[in-house]
Amino acid sequence: MRYCLCILALAAAGFGQDRVTLNGKLAIHANGPATVETADHKTIELAGDETTAKVLGDKRLNGFDIQVKGHFTTPTKFEIDPSYEHSLLVHSEGKLKLITYYCDVCNIRDYTPGPCRCCQKELTLELRDPDAK
Repeated sequence: MRYCLCILALAAAGFGQDRVTLNGKLAIHANGPATVETADHKTIELAGDETTAKVLGDKRLNGFDIQVKGHFTTPTKFEIDPSYEHSLLVHSEGKLKLITYYCDVCNIRDYTPGPCRCCQKELTLELRDPDAK
């Protein structure tokens, strides 16, 4: 019974957070968390799961217009929803695009930057339609 009450309490705690969509220009900093500058010139610190954190550290994305979904933890800090929900997208060519990384040698696609898990070649940043298979 106590276990069920704990689960119920945890579930209820998550429902109190307002889910929002935030748009703005991504700024990746050498020392410190990535931020987004909104249209009304507010700077919001971004955080997320491990996959999202690695993407937010990719300097190739610095200056991109982004859209993130999640919730505010404080007025100046934003927690991005889990990466498997495609909660971090970039604006490119007039459309929202999914951030992916690709090795053309091994034909491997990944969702975090870094070396290919097979040949160790640095993965290429590739923006894709979120609905593409």
